[in-house]
Amino acid sequence: MRRIAATLAIISALVCGARAHAQTNAQDFPNHIIRLIVPYPPGGPSDVMGRLAAQAMTEALGQQVIVDNRPGGGSTLASRDVARAAPDGYTLLIGSAASTAIGPAIYKNIGYDPATSFAAVAFFSSTPYVMVTGPKTPFKSAQDVVAYAKVHPGKLNIGVPNGAPPHMIAAWFRARTATDIVIIPYKGAANLIPDMIAGQIELGFEPTSVTLAHLRDGSLRPLGVATAKRLPDLPEVPTLIESGVPDFIADSWIGIMAPAGTPAAIVDKLNAAINAGLQSPKLQARLNQLGAQWRIGTPQEFAAFIKDEDPKWVAMAKLSGLKAE
Repeated sequence: MRRIAATLAIISALVCGARAHAQTNAQDFPNHIIRLIVPYPPGGPSDVMGRLAAQAMTEALGQQVIVDNRPGGGSTLASRDVARAAPDGYTLLIGSAASTAIGPAIYKNIGYDPATSFAAVAFFSSTPYVMVTGPKTPFKSAQDVVAYAKVHPGKLNIGVPNGAPPHMIAAWFRARTATDIVIIPYKGAANLIPDMIAGQIELGFEPTSVTLAHLRDGSLRPLGVATAKRLPDLPEVPTLIESGVPDFIADSWIGIMAPAGTPAAIVDKLNAAINAGLQSPKLQARLNQLGAQWRIGTPQEFAAFIKDEDPKWVAMAKLSGLKAE
């Protein structure tokens, strides 16, 4: 009995010591640079939102948050790196459906479990997708695209960041419209959009965060929006549902995630910093310019959202037929 009591006392002391250490770390957090990992190249939608989030956290925490772009593997390489990082709040991920649902559905041996490897920190934004084309094509609407594709199977190309949400949306559109549109993988939107403007590729699905400026200056043309209702920024552009594609709704969501095991006090501090930034009129104005909606909430609400949203993207991934080693 004495041995058991002594063992229990040691365990209790260790637990109390660990809690005290975590509390001290949380009180001191952050005391050096925080790295925010973005799974795509500079210039794409995740990068745009990542830089806005980094700036908001820097201002709220009084400590520099730097963006580290690590593209590859449909976001799984960056996600794996964050999942394996120390759970101390100093390595964070710009998470999306690509990290939590699509990548795990299409890639083997990704090195992390999307359900258990991360702590949800904070929602940041959601942005609607727009089907776009370049100025050199004749298409004025999604109906034009479908009509042409049915008469000319295999003659239209749609560019997508490889393994990313637009890849799944393109496959979903192709299936819903029973068309043979060829999907062309790109490294990211930053590579795709110049080719679309130059007429080297006909179509794309990208969020307003990267397309709106091009739509306003006429270098890209909108064909339809993947929303339930028309967008206030593009009131003349019909929804894809209006264009004859039933229930075609998809948003690009972005949030901040940390390695599993990050102390709750640190997660809460990061969540408060991000939410404080999202309440800034300056950041709200910038998100409005991008056609994005800021999303303020708790870590628990963000985790519940991911759990609810992931099955839709997993289904799209299976529909795409995309498999990678």
